[in-house]
Amino acid sequence: MKIVKVETFRVPPRWLFLRIATDEGIVGWGEPIVEGRAETVAAAVAELSDVLLGADPGPIEDHWQVLAKGGFYRGGPVLSSALAGIDQALWDIKGKALGVPVYELLGGPVRERARVYRWIHGATAPELAEAGLCAVEQGYDAVKLNLTDRLRPLDTPATLRRAVDRLTALREAVGWEVDMAIDFHGRFSTATARRTLPLLEPLQPMFVEEPVLPEFSRDLTALTATTPIPLATGERLYSRWDFRDVLPTGIAVAQPDLSHAGGISEVRRIATMAEAYDVALAPHCPLGPIALAASLQVDFATPNFLIQEQSLDIHSPAPAFGHLADPATFRFADGQVERPTAPGLGIEIDEEAVRRAATEGHRWRNEIWRHRDGSFAEW
Repeated sequence: MKIVKVETFRVPPRWLFLRIATDEGIVGWGEPIVEGRAETVAAAVAELSDVLLGADPGPIEDHWQVLAKGGFYRGGPVLSSALAGIDQALWDIKGKALGVPVYELLGGPVRERARVYRWIHGATAPELAEAGLCAVEQGYDAVKLNLTDRLRPLDTPATLRRAVDRLTALREAVGWEVDMAIDFHGRFSTATARRTLPLLEPLQPMFVEEPVLPEFSRDLTALTATTPIPLATGERLYSRWDFRDVLPTGIAVAQPDLSHAGGISEVRRIATMAEAYDVALAPHCPLGPIALAASLQVDFATPNFLIQEQSLDIHSPAPAFGHLADPATFRFADGQVERPTAPGLGIEIDEEAVRRAATEGHRWRNEIWRHRDGSFAEW
């Protein structure tokens, strides 16, 4: 079997899909993307494909090593994301060629269902409580939310109190059987995170995500030592070497992204490293259906898996499921998804729908926030 074609498709609302075709008719799909940098990642995929065309897709690990290291300069979000999508597609091809799901090639399943959560939003405490109740009515027993919008390096007690009041309203609405994950989104300085975490402790969040920016990961040790709240990080870490310095800090949850951190091959290795530090795996995935399918393949083969992020049923449900030949592939019943049994990534992409969507394309960019004084603010 030989690789004969590598294509990328910019698919609304903000995704990049990858298709690898072989001379035997087996096609693999991946989702290489840096949100807001789709064109850049597509260019990186095109450059990396030079070493793939005409090659056997089978030796995935050798391809990973060459693609990750063969260009001398390595790592970072763009190259790691391009590699991630290619890696997903190669695993999809191998699974289809052998007639088994990818998790069977990773050692077999360790669970029958994977827990998932959904995002909720609300500008006020009542709005957030209502959104939480809606998620519970849909069967979810875990939700995630941003606690604040923009923050100054040292914001006022009133700002922090309003954030706590919102979370208190949500807890009172959904009760104690529902887990709440809080995303600080890198908006908190280390000092503000240290002030805020004790205020959240009585509400017992499942975890607090990205309590500091990734460039301040060394400060996680100080934070984990001062709070019982489980801390999570990893969506902006791109390799096992990035996680090597973070896992010993005392974090509870590692959140590599299957479309950013080198794909199935690398996230599987990160998960194994995390297990040695008693750290759970919760893959980051606010992306499309291919990224979610790849994440689930790892989840079902990973003993220290905790919960899976997904946003297919909140941000843009029609496009997300419309790219699947079977829109019912992902059934989030009672806050869980059943183990897929189809070969490869376990999904069948509607190629015609993808090509139609790609004719529209997108040029998605995240917002640029500024403080009242005009200076840049973390989004």
